[in-house]
Amino acid sequence: MIKYLDLKRINDAHGEEIRQAMMHVLDSGWYLKGEMTQLFEEHYADYIGSRHCISCGNGLDALTLILRAYMEMGVMQKGDEVIVPANTYIASILSITECGLTPILVEPSIDTFQIDDRLIEEAITPRTRAVMIVHLYGRCAFTEKIGRLCKKHQLKLIEDNAQAHGCRLPMDNGQEASSCQLSSDHSPLKRTGSLGDAAAHSFYPGKNLGALGDAGAVTTNDQELARTIASIGNYGSSRKYVFDYIGRNSRMDELQAAILDVKLKYLDKENQRRRDIARYYLTHIQNPEITLPTDSSSVYHIFPLLCAKRNELQQYLETNGVQTQIHYPIPPHKQKCYRKWNTYTFPITERIHDQELSIPCHQAMTKKEVELVADLLNHFSTESTLR
Repeated sequence: MIKYLDLKRINDAHGEEIRQAMMHVLDSGWYLKGEMTQLFEEHYADYIGSRHCISCGNGLDALTLILRAYMEMGVMQKGDEVIVPANTYIASILSITECGLTPILVEPSIDTFQIDDRLIEEAITPRTRAVMIVHLYGRCAFTEKIGRLCKKHQLKLIEDNAQAHGCRLPMDNGQEASSCQLSSDHSPLKRTGSLGDAAAHSFYPGKNLGALGDAGAVTTNDQELARTIASIGNYGSSRKYVFDYIGRNSRMDELQAAILDVKLKYLDKENQRRRDIARYYLTHIQNPEITLPTDSSSVYHIFPLLCAKRNELQQYLETNGVQTQIHYPIPPHKQKCYRKWNTYTFPITERIHDQELSIPCHQAMTKKEVELVADLLNHFSTESTLR
């Protein structure tokens, strides 16, 4: 069986270093808000290209802390609107509603699966305070047009970077930028997580940069925002037993920080392996019943296919020893928790959620496994599977 994501093989590649890092924490006798957390925050901020990194408990907390901090700073208040893609993992939207803010759902582009920048301006109202872009599946969602719109309307640009660790800003032709200059003030060398006013990161074990448990972080260049987030995530306290905000407990522990600091050193190399696998898929899978993603600067946290007969394709691959996943079977506006939206229609989002299938694409895959997956997809036929 080819697993969709083989976390044991992925982590075994750095097993000895991870064990040493864990023993260092154990022997230190300090397990929260210590040396390893500070070290990882410094290293990750430097890697992303931001002035500040504030670690926290998970990616949802990271998003929520950004919004809570803006509310404490007077930038937003309850009832204000945040534009967000309709096609996203529900955490993006949960963070908005948890803060008493109003999500305004915008359709994605069917070509990129990212928020369609042509539709954003018509969604802006006098109550709009921010645009939250989601670098879904590992692909950069930022465009120069989004940057210009945020400046024009004085909106905060918030990045949900939970799935795109290490992704760089792409050029207009879809290739990863190297040394050229863009017309905006965004250097082509910048990574996702440094393109907006603040960015949320998840280090859930299955991410490209994954911990061995829950962990998250916020990156930003805004010192006041960073200080406010750090306080809210520490019960609302900036000094022991002094509470400026009604806070919460959201902290990365020293073990996770130590593990992430080990794995960060290998992230670019492992992302390149994912890209190499994706490139093989893109050049070798040729099946008219399957739509492949367009090549881009994606770091391929997920390699998403579209297929009208998605369930048959998933069963066919499972029968032939290949695990897959669906990201995601039910869009947020059709979920029971947001029942007041259940009558809304977002045709492109719904098509993606009805047809998307994720195939294995990670750095621990062997050449033989990659070739087998591609070969199976080339031989898939809905007619043959229905016999």
